[in-house]
Amino acid sequence: MIGFTGALKRCVSPLLSFVIASLLASALQIFFFSPISDPQPLTLPLPSPASSFLPSNTDLQRVNRVAEGFLKNPEDVCVDKKGTLYTATRDGWIKRLHRGDGSWENWTMINSQTMLGITAAEDGGIIVCDTEEGLLKVDEDGVTTVLLSYVNGSKLSFADDVIEAGDGSLYFSVASTKFGLHNWYMDVLEAKPHGQLLRLDPYRNQTSLVLDNLGFANGVALSKDQDFLIVCETWKFRCLRHWLKGESQGKTETFTENLPGGPDNINLAPDGTFWIALIQPVREGWGFVHTSKAAKHLVATFPQTINVVSALRRKAVVVNVGADGKIIRKLEDPSGKVLSFVTTALEFGGHLYLGSLNSDYVAKLPLTDVA
Repeated sequence: MIGFTGALKRCVSPLLSFVIASLLASALQIFFFSPISDPQPLTLPLPSPASSFLPSNTDLQRVNRVAEGFLKNPEDVCVDKKGTLYTATRDGWIKRLHRGDGSWENWTMINSQTMLGITAAEDGGIIVCDTEEGLLKVDEDGVTTVLLSYVNGSKLSFADDVIEAGDGSLYFSVASTKFGLHNWYMDVLEAKPHGQLLRLDPYRNQTSLVLDNLGFANGVALSKDQDFLIVCETWKFRCLRHWLKGESQGKTETFTENLPGGPDNINLAPDGTFWIALIQPVREGWGFVHTSKAAKHLVATFPQTINVVSALRRKAVVVNVGADGKIIRKLEDPSGKVLSFVTTALEFGGHLYLGSLNSDYVAKLPLTDVA
């Protein structure tokens, strides 16, 4: 018995040492090799009075699937003056829908897997945000030129969304000056404001900083009269209004906040309201991850856990917001049965067109069905 006990101690001692060493090594890896630094607590949206008159629904489960199997993760959509709809896909194409016969065309190959926001240009063609290349212009013949790739001598990276004003100015967001498209969720985990809103004057070829220290600057939209501009802050669950004209010119204020999801792209509707796609960076019941520095470092070090702590692919939400910032209506697929990870909502011709980073089609919803 004594011999057995001695042998057991000799076995347990190395095993215990190995376990302790492994735990210490893991702790060192998590805290000293984590891609995020000094993460801050994330303030999650609270239940709002709007919840009482905007109950959960399944409206987004009634969409029609347009060009299913032809579009790889269409993150954004836009429509030009002729009524042609465009989208940028993850396989490097700009594709467009012809209204006449309803056919989709492989319009022009950008050969990039990092395209995000797009907008129709006033003089024809479209403007594209490429997180690696910067701001691109694709003219009506499908020829691509780089409008902006450096800002004040530094490489422009993670350009997210863009809108053109009547005077030709391009207002565009930089989601994060620290992280990139491949590790964008690190910005959510670190919860420090690395986002920006900039303005490009194409005639003078000058770029100026409009707003700094934004919480993952995302969608950008102009008001109907172009007297103010809206920029979305995804992990702050709010949008800001920056005044371009009038008595408040140059001032910035909260436009809408405490949204039931992180605002992604925002688009002006024909009636002057806005459609905002809301992604779900925090999974219900997992909010504690975003209040614990240790948990944040753990997820950042092992990014495969992001799909566990987030609900990006578990539901879809879009909201219609008035010019006063108040939510008018909310459309959902609460279980992600048909749609999830919706990143844009564009109203055109009585329909809502929805892009997603988790689909191979553009969703189309007749608004008469959800009035």
